[in-house]
Formats: sequence, structure tokens, C-alpha cells
Amino acid sequence: MLPIIVLSVLGIVTLFLGFAKSKAIQMPFAMFSVLLALISNFVEWDQTLMYFGSFNNGMMNTDRVADAFTAIILASALMVIPLSEQYVKRLHSQPAEYFSIMIFSLVGAIMMVTYENLLMLFLGIEILSISLYVLTGSNKRDLKGNEAALKYLLMGSFATGIMLFGVTLIYGASGSFSLPEIATYTELRANTTSLMLLMGLILVVIGILFKLSAAPFHFWTPDVYEGAPTVFTAFMSTVVKTAGFAALWKLLSTCFPDIYSQWWPTVAAIAIISLVVGNVIATQQDSFKRMLAYSGISHAGYMLLAVAAMGKVSTMSILFYSISYSAATIAAFGVLIAVSAKRGSDNYDSFNGLATTDRTSAAVLTIAMCSLAGIPLTAGFFGKFFVFAAALERGWVWLLVAAVLMSAVGIYYYFRVVIAMYMRPGSNEKIEMSGTFRLVLLVCTAVTLLLGVWPNVLGV
Repeated sequence: MLPIIVLSVLGIVTLFLGFAKSKAIQMPFAMFSVLLALISNFVEWDQTLMYFGSFNNGMMNTDRVADAFTAIILASALMVIPLSEQYVKRLHSQPAEYFSIMIFSLVGAIMMVTYENLLMLFLGIEILSISLYVLTGSNKRDLKGNEAALKYLLMGSFATGIMLFGVTLIYGASGSFSLPEIATYTELRANTTSLMLLMGLILVVIGILFKLSAAPFHFWTPDVYEGAPTVFTAFMSTVVKTAGFAALWKLLSTCFPDIYSQWWPTVAAIAIISLVVGNVIATQQDSFKRMLAYSGISHAGYMLLAVAAMGKVSTMSILFYSISYSAATIAAFGVLIAVSAKRGSDNYDSFNGLATTDRTSAAVLTIAMCSLAGIPLTAGFFGKFFVFAAALERGWVWLLVAAVLMSAVGIYYYFRVVIAMYMRPGSNEKIEMSGTFRLVLLVCTAVTLLLGVWPNVLGV
């Protein structure tokens, strides 16, 4: 609850900083706001607190898992904000507005992590989504950005309508929006299938899966990722995914474990579809940015395997995967922002010869690609290992075989950019980065390597 208060107050202050003549203070203040919210999150660490209601029937609650997801969300945002420095310097940019909207979107993301009532889940998703619609179309002079924002708005609105219809059916069956009361209802009716409840659950899951860009609800993802300013694409790829999976996991593990046999085949099927669609189509992309979009679809599939398994290690698997995926993705988008700003393209060819002009950036991107591919000694390896362990706990050998095969496919398109950097001649133009920008890349790389060597360091 403290991070929400901090972000809400400082988000308004950030907005009013737009009246200042200088833009120089706006990005540091936005970083300070998120950092303060991150610090305040640890004040409530490992405490079970209920807000806006009684202990057993509140609207929001915090516990160790919620605090951990909140920390990942805030840390990811803290890493993304410095990547916006080139975007902020544009003539017609309004950084105070962008940063304030990003801060407000974090309020929605935290609500998705800490909700204890389906109404709060809806409010959290809408606060996050509406902010992202605006950020996607923030470059008003870019036709692709406008098209992406409109597509995101229309498809997001339909997904929200589907989710609300599902919430209505769950309420009609259980008589409550409260997670504990819904859990009590499903426990009592575990042996008698309630069609209304099951249909409501499926529709709510579909609405959340849209936000996670899981197939077959992914059609907006490539165009929106490509059309949005790259820094906001990085924000969507990390913050939204972490919040979405936290919300989905909390809903299924809290309310519906007693009817597990009725919903796990659907989630497992969506996981496999996401793995196949994301990995196979990613091999056909010439744009590095669109490749990362399809990569995000495939990684949603891996995380859904842990959700579908719902075993002893599932919570830890989702948490660890969120950290490893966020660190590698932010590093990859950071290098992309710097390269595309200098060379004017986000195609693979724009990375040709990068290892000769900027060895640090090439090394950062190589480690990020290795992590996303699941190569040992990177965080991504253990991320996939823990997910596979959760699936193996259920005895899903056939699912593991499919996931491993798709991981092998992923190595092909992840290493295309590595080959371009080290084995193809390119421009001699040096990539320009500020110290803060480069520090973010190094921190993300350090996290990726540390978790790849010492996965238990976080105690998850």
C-alpha cells in the first residue's frame, strides 16, 4: 500500500514539473519517485496486511509474494526510465507527462499484484492499460505509433469487456467478488461442476492473457511493439508481463485450486500454442524489435507452463523467470535504442560490426540473447530449468519435450544478431550513450550473470 501512496503523490508532482523551463530535472525526479516507492515496499516486506475491509474480506492485501512481484515491477521501471533520455531530448517531447503516466501505470500494476477483490483487479488492469494506450501513441507525429495506439485501444477494450463478462459470471455463481469467498464456494462445489463459474473463469483468464500477449490473443503485439517508442515497448515487455502473471497466478492459486482438473488443460494448451507461434514466427522476422515481440509471446508460454503445473515450485519459478526475463529484455531494448538512434534502423543489419565499434554494447546484447535463449551461466537457463521442474513435478514429459524443442528454435533467431555483431562488417560509427544509460545496461547484465551463477542469491 505504501508504494501506491508514494507513486500517486509523486506522480502528480512529476506532472506539475512540466511547468518548469528546464527538462533536466524531470527524468531524475521520476527515477527518485520509483526508487522511493521501491524502498517503501521493503518497509512492508514479509508482512500480511489487509486494506479496505476486514482481515478476511478486504480489497487489497500484501504478503511476501506480492511484495516480491512489486519489487520486480518497480526495479524494472527504475531501469527503463533512464533509457528514455534520447526520447526526452526531442523537440516536441513532453517528458513530464510521459514520466507521470508511467508512474501512474505502476499504481495499476501494483494493484494487479495486491488485489483481493475482482473489482480491484479490474481497476488495476484499466489504470495500467489506459496509461499504456497513451504512451504507445505519445509520438503524435509518427503514423505507425498512432496506428499502434488505436489498435491497442480497440483490442484492449474488447479484452476488457470479455474479462468483465467473466467477472459477472463468477459473481453470479459465487455471489461475491472477494477472492476468499470465491475460494470457499469452489471448495464446497469442487465435486459438482458449475458451468457458470467455469465459463466466468475462462473469460477472465482470456482477458488477462491478452495483456500477457499469449497466443492466440497475441495479434496486437507485433504491431504495437513496433509502432510504440522503443522505451515504452521495453516498459510493456517487462512491467506488464510481471503484473499480468502475478495477477493470473494469484487468481488461479487462491480461488480455483479445488477445480484444478477443469482448467489446467486450457492453460497448458495456450502455453504450447504460445511457444510454437512465438518461436516459429520469430524466425521469419527481419526486424529485431518485432523479433523481441514474438520472443515475448514465446516466453509467456514458458511462464504459463509453471502456472498450469501449480506445484510446490511454481511460485518460485514465476518469480525467478520474471526477474531473468526482465533483466535480459531491458538490456536488449537498451542496446536497440542506442543502435537504432545512431543507425536509423531496427533491422538485424543495423547491428553489423557492432563488436568492433562498441564492445561493451555487443557484450551486453550477447549475454542478453544467451539468457533469453536459456544458455547456461545466465539467469535465463535457471528460469527455464525451474519452469521445466514445475512441469516435471506433474509428470508432463510431452510438454517438456515440446518446450525443449521450441527452446532450440529460439537459439536460431537469438543468435542471428550475435552473428551480425561479431561476424559481419558494418559501419564505423560509434554508439553514443550517457553514463546513466550505460550503467543500466551493465546492471542488467550483472543481474543476468549473477543469477546464472548463483540462482539462490535472492532466496526465492
